Amino acid sequence: METETQPLQKLSASDTSRAGDLQKALLLTYITLGWMTIEGAASLLLGWASKSLLLEAFGIDSVIELFSAFILLWRLCVEASGVVSAERAEEVERRAARYVGHSLYVLVAYIVLNSGYGLFIAKQITDTYESIWGILIGAVAKVGMPILAGYKLKVAARLNSGALRADAIESITCGYLSIVLMVGLAATRLLGWWWLDSVAALALIPFLIKEARAAISGEPCSACNDTSLRTSIREQEGSG
Repeated sequence: METETQPLQKLSASDTSRAGDLQKALLLTYITLGWMTIEGAASLLLGWASKSLLLEAFGIDSVIELFSAFILLWRLCVEASGVVSAERAEEVERRAARYVGHSLYVLVAYIVLNSGYGLFIAKQITDTYESIWGILIGAVAKVGMPILAGYKLKVAARLNSGALRADAIESITCGYLSIVLMVGLAATRLLGWWWLDSVAALALIPFLIKEARAAISGEPCSACNDTSLRTSIREQEGSG
């Protein structure tokens, strides 16, 4: 008995386009994962070796961004596989993002406590040799993160993905933090001001609080639009 074979259903142009954009989003996420792994590990090791709170805080923030990137990777893979709907993947991603937001508040508390210790108790200057490598890490992030964020925003707009858009904002924030890192470490090295490392670490707090609030609220872009985001990217690319 012959069985009728069902003809293969052709993907529409929009489905094909979305599948291609999903692959681009996955590639950008893999790049983010690779860099954040290097950036986080190097910053933490150098921060510990040089006793630099600024480098340690930058490294911890990189680890948190790494965790966020893993969440985004899972969300993109789920949609690409077709196991669950994109809406369900977004819902789970928002829930996980709230945990990330709370962890950023923990980082803020860590910076405040350790900055107070460094300013009023330890009063010691960081090792200038390790700080050179820290400045180098910041320079690479300052150049690379705005470029990466720009590509993420373009793909996020085509996918209408709030998760990828939020990840682009984290890349922009990383670019700003890298500028604070470079200025703080360079000034400490050149001027020998032992207190500057702790003060520069405190300067990270407004960025981190803003990022934490956005993650917990689940509306990372409620206060900004594409124009303002791209302006931030151009400012980072043109500074320094």
